[in-house]
Amino acid sequence: MTGDVRITVTRTLSKEQQARRARLVGAARELASEGGYSAVTMHDVADRAGVARATVYRYFSSKDHLLTEVASEWARVLADVRAPEADPAERLSVLLEALVDLAAANLPLTSAVVQAVTSQDAGVDESRNELFGYVRDGFSGAIDPDGTLGSVAGVSLEDVEAVVGQLVLSALISLTSLARPRDEVRSMVRTAARLIVGSR
Repeated sequence: MTGDVRITVTRTLSKEQQARRARLVGAARELASEGGYSAVTMHDVADRAGVARATVYRYFSSKDHLLTEVASEWARVLADVRAPEADPAERLSVLLEALVDLAAANLPLTSAVVQAVTSQDAGVDESRNELFGYVRDGFSGAIDPDGTLGSVAGVSLEDVEAVVGQLVLSALISLTSLARPRDEVRSMVRTAARLIVGSR
């Protein structure tokens, strides 16, 4: 058998290392907010975070890896969004509209995150997969909070999650690359949620 084998070593970070890593993510977020994807360089992130430049590479393989971690912060914010006592389509709509609002509030950052998450950088794969898994879990929780559905209109919940993931990407691209108005994109995701999940 031939080919490369990738081995991932997981280690627990000390509190000091966690704080340093958080500063790097925060610095990348600030730089992207100020100037988009091109404004984020590992050199400038290190300077903004007040660490040696080599230190950045101890935590992140590239700026795309770093910006993917910034995207993970969004996922954590959205995890707290809930639409209690609503049908699955409404719960999904509320989550998607919250994502659109968050993205529209800072378009340079959104554009940078989209570019990083969709890059061909193999060093981002693990972080990107973790992010996508976390986001999928959020959508599953919105559609099926009790974990009892299994499917929606005869389609597996896993396939529904994949479609919703493509919808999210489309919404983010509509806001950034296509410069569509926030309200238009909110309306689009609300309509799509009803079409995908249906009303009860």
